[in-house]
Amino acid sequence: MKKKKRSFTVYFASELYGLKHIIGNAYLAEAIYEKSHGLYLCELPQDFEPHGTRPHAIRDRDIRTLVACDLALFNFDGADIESGTAIEFMYAKFADIPAVILRSDLRAAGDSSDPWSLMASFYPRTANVVLDGLQSYKTIMKKRHRRLDEVLRLAGQHSSADAQRMCDEVAAACVRAFERVRALEPVMPKHLREEVYNWLSLMSGLRGKEKDLRKEFERYLEHKVEKELL
Repeated sequence: MKKKKRSFTVYFASELYGLKHIIGNAYLAEAIYEKSHGLYLCELPQDFEPHGTRPHAIRDRDIRTLVACDLALFNFDGADIESGTAIEFMYAKFADIPAVILRSDLRAAGDSSDPWSLMASFYPRTANVVLDGLQSYKTIMKKRHRRLDEVLRLAGQHSSADAQRMCDEVAAACVRAFERVRALEPVMPKHLREEVYNWLSLMSGLRGKEKDLRKEFERYLEHKVEKELL
């Protein structure tokens, strides 16, 4: 029997409140799958089927999915880090989840060498993919068809094709970053793993019986150990 190829799930943390976020997230997640030949499977929060419409239920689903995933991708675009993404990033670091930070925003921000708050920098098992998305798009556009007028560009769907090529380049950079962080040794000491994951099951106030929550997070931990991520 042919051995099934191992794959890794990736929690995709990003804004999802409008058209550009939803489209951009979907394009990038699919490009990462293609560029990694199916190795990295992004879990898009915008695609989750909520167990309820109440904020607590939605938040609980996101936290559970984050901890269950093997790696995580955090989109740090914007004048400042989106608050939900920042909280998810810290939760991932508490759980010692390998993480990649992506910023394609050309604007300078932050108060350190990274273009975001220094409080989100310098964490172990984390790689940064920082690029100027607009400049990348313009470079692709000039190489392909610098003399097209607007009618031809729109009728021929050249703008979306250029955007997809830019997305492919970003996806390839993310895949390389996933490879780097996946190869890094865990920071969490082995003798603390069970205690830390027990605490993670309780510290965020997830709904459910304490005993059931502990067992659930024990399963997440076992899964990560089996994949040599912890």
